[in-house]
Amino acid sequence: MHQLTNKNYYAVIMAGGIGSRFWPVSTTEFPKQFHDMLGSGQTLLQKTFARLEGLIPSNNINILTNDKYIDIVLEQLPTVQKSQVVLEPAMRNTAPCILLSALKIQKIDPNAMMIVAPSDHWIEDEVSFLKDVEIGFKACATTSKLLTLGIKPTFPNTGFGYIEYNKEEIETIKKVNQFREKPNYEAAKQFLADGNFLWNAGIFIWSAESIVNSFKENLPEMYELFSSGIQKLNTAEERNFILNNYEKSENISIDYGILEKSNAVYVKKASFDWNDLGTWGALHDKLEKDENNNALVRAIPQFTDATGNMIFTSKDKLVVIDGIKDYIVVDKEDVLMIYPKEKEQEIKSLLAAVKQKFNNKYS
Repeated sequence: MHQLTNKNYYAVIMAGGIGSRFWPVSTTEFPKQFHDMLGSGQTLLQKTFARLEGLIPSNNINILTNDKYIDIVLEQLPTVQKSQVVLEPAMRNTAPCILLSALKIQKIDPNAMMIVAPSDHWIEDEVSFLKDVEIGFKACATTSKLLTLGIKPTFPNTGFGYIEYNKEEIETIKKVNQFREKPNYEAAKQFLADGNFLWNAGIFIWSAESIVNSFKENLPEMYELFSSGIQKLNTAEERNFILNNYEKSENISIDYGILEKSNAVYVKKASFDWNDLGTWGALHDKLEKDENNNALVRAIPQFTDATGNMIFTSKDKLVVIDGIKDYIVVDKEDVLMIYPKEKEQEIKSLLAAVKQKFNNKYS
């Protein structure tokens, strides 16, 4: 591969999820990545795009999302061309959309390096993040490595998958022994004690050529399906090809379809702080707290005997609380939710119950 420049760097931002554990703010019509969840003045998608722009030319950053979010994406990212938004006409997990993106990028630039990153994560030290990405690009430019950035676990989290790497290796970039599914609490404690396990953050780095070849080898039917339209990609005919073929694709994640099968998977321990912002509790962890451990987004507090709460209002609003501890309080147009923080994982099933009772009125 020839000498790389930033022009060979590409990003794919995954922005198709619904984020149902962040209901009632995150809804099917307007998921969490399009909200300013941190009260920072930028939506999570805008923050992710700006972060990647620190290393990657903005016209090389593609956004993967569902058909119905095209207008929101173009409104929130005014510098992005419609051609940079890859639209999924159907939910088919992560493997098909990553292959489609890789084929499109490879057609433009056979020497392309790619990072695939979620749109809704919190990363504070953006300088360290970009250094890790550049180290990854350089490591993957001359080899067929498929690299993931793993996060050093801080507690035995049962909500993440884990990456087990070879303990003996002294290199910064280590061979992955295996991916482990979300463990129970005892297994998670053991992973931390063993010391060679990292959280799987869903951030991947590889050359377009390497990932396409890995699809050819490990998911040949999917590769055949998408590569049959290679002439149409990045042309006016691409949309019709995707509409006619995307739903035929297998519904499988990149982890199952590629990473668990390939023997070229490596991991670098991330040098930056990270939070997947997957739940209201995770958001509480990352926001500044008052002296009673309450985290606020936009709310104007008048609190008495209130501790450990996560308070979110969609606009500046006086919130009066007395005698509430460790609750999630969310005020959003037509929904007010007051819910115990310890039950935050149950918000998904709460949403299902709301849908059953009210159809899609509040979801």
